[in-house]
Amino acid sequence: MDRLTAEIRACRICRDNPAGRPLAHEPRPVLVASKTAGMLIAGQAPGTKVHATGIPFNDASGDRLRDWLGVSRDEFYDPRCFAIVPMGFCFPGQDAKGGDLPPQRRCAPLWHPKLRPLLPRITLTLLVGSYAQAYYLGARRQPTLDATVRAWHSFLPDFLPLPHPSWRNIGWLKRNPWFESELVPALQAEVRQALRD
Repeated sequence: MDRLTAEIRACRICRDNPAGRPLAHEPRPVLVASKTAGMLIAGQAPGTKVHATGIPFNDASGDRLRDWLGVSRDEFYDPRCFAIVPMGFCFPGQDAKGGDLPPQRRCAPLWHPKLRPLLPRITLTLLVGSYAQAYYLGARRQPTLDATVRAWHSFLPDFLPLPHPSWRNIGWLKRNPWFESELVPALQAEVRQALRD
């Protein structure tokens, strides 16, 4: 595990040998992984603040995600509890409107198959956003993020799909009040059970 996480953190493939758009900045792969983690958070990619600090979900999105999970900051960053492994390990840059670009496409296929077998205690994988859902659910994913998250029951006990906790999804949350009234309590119960296990 230590050797592989060091290799991931040293990765510069999207700068030195890009397949498509190269990174416009120095790569800084961000992840948390431990053989003892009981849950995996498969996210999208670091944002600007996470890129600057090297701490995953160290921003307002992380605050919202921790609220949804019902965990403290200490629990969230305890590698015995959570592995945090994004689809793209580096900040992908921003588009002309200031939104984050999609994660680099080479990260997940390159690193997840090597990393996932080294996480033997994972009982629940939280799929945060459509990129993680597409990668892990494949053909089981519904046509839209909304439909995939609504079908969350059908992916248990292995996976639980969530919208991204970004401020950009405030509108989605307002249009889907069932998420916070129905799914969040179930999510918190699943997380508590996984933490007990």
